[in-house]
Amino acid sequence: MDTEGWHQVRTVGVEEELLLVDPDSGDPRALAAAVLAHVALDDPGQDVFDKELFGQMLEFATHPQADMTELGEEIVRCRKEAARHAGQFGCAVAAVATSPLPVDPALTVNDRYAWLAGRYGVGTRDQLVCGCHVHVAVESDDEGVAVLDRLRPWLPVLVAISANSPFWQGGDTGYASYRTRVWERWPSAGPTEPFVSPERYHRRVRDMVATGVILDEAMAYFDARLSSHCPTVEIRVADVCLCAQTAVLVATLTRALVETAARDWRAGRPAPDHSVSVLRLGAWQAARSGLEQDLLDPVTMRPRPAPRVLRSLLEHTGDALTACGDAERAEQGVTELLRRGNGARQQRRLLERGGSLRDVVTECVRHTQG
Repeated sequence: MDTEGWHQVRTVGVEEELLLVDPDSGDPRALAAAVLAHVALDDPGQDVFDKELFGQMLEFATHPQADMTELGEEIVRCRKEAARHAGQFGCAVAAVATSPLPVDPALTVNDRYAWLAGRYGVGTRDQLVCGCHVHVAVESDDEGVAVLDRLRPWLPVLVAISANSPFWQGGDTGYASYRTRVWERWPSAGPTEPFVSPERYHRRVRDMVATGVILDEAMAYFDARLSSHCPTVEIRVADVCLCAQTAVLVATLTRALVETAARDWRAGRPAPDHSVSVLRLGAWQAARSGLEQDLLDPVTMRPRPAPRVLRSLLEHTGDALTACGDAERAEQGVTELLRRGNGARQQRRLLERGGSLRDVVTECVRHTQG
């Protein structure tokens, strides 16, 4: 086993955004403020649940975990707790990245969110979407930036794995991850050029804020960025996953990608030089077809069957997966994912079996806690 540069297993934290829905009709319900007030009464001082842009959304964040079994258990526990609190108000939670049913988003009362709505108009109202952000520990900003530069071509593969948003406003979009297409409407979202150094990273963010187009540094919505509040890189491309085990697979592979990138940097191997233009095409292809057709190979940026690209990801991160004790978990997770399909495939399969979009939502409520 290659142990070059290995020190300790990196911790991982996951943030998930869930949709609050009526358990019978499947319609989104703007009850986040009431749910969070109940959380505060039931568990004063908790640091897990938080508000989001719209009242139909509820966010939670796990604690940093080094062991993926423990991370998975915490994700399931947080989802069940979210469901319990929501149930106090007659609603449920669904891990779907867009609402399959039509919805009129209700903006959360908050000065920041009001600024966004005033600045970006109807584009803000489109952002009722639920993502999954993965934080992975890094030793320094130098290591973090080196990781960001080397992760770039692999991020669309995480989109394809997590894709869980085929429906929008009552219809099929033709995309596996329509959420990512909606998210890219923010002016600061998407892939980035290599940053090369922390100084250039922070200068670029400051220059973006200085334009006045975005509010502050927190609005640097890069696909992957340095966290502003903890020593991590934050990978932001994934849809919230229908099944908790898929979320764990995304976290497992993300940590392995971070460790592999850090090892490459320490060994003096250069970052890939793919252009942002090509990376955008890779992200679009992953969002369009998920795991059903070709993806762009992260090395060659040419079409390749999705299962082969996933196997290449396992090979690329093999040493890191082994060092973390995650090799068997990742192999089994990928095999099961290819057999079962991602969330988009599962949602469509539910509809194909003769159900309605309301039935899809109510079944997704059940899968969310499974």
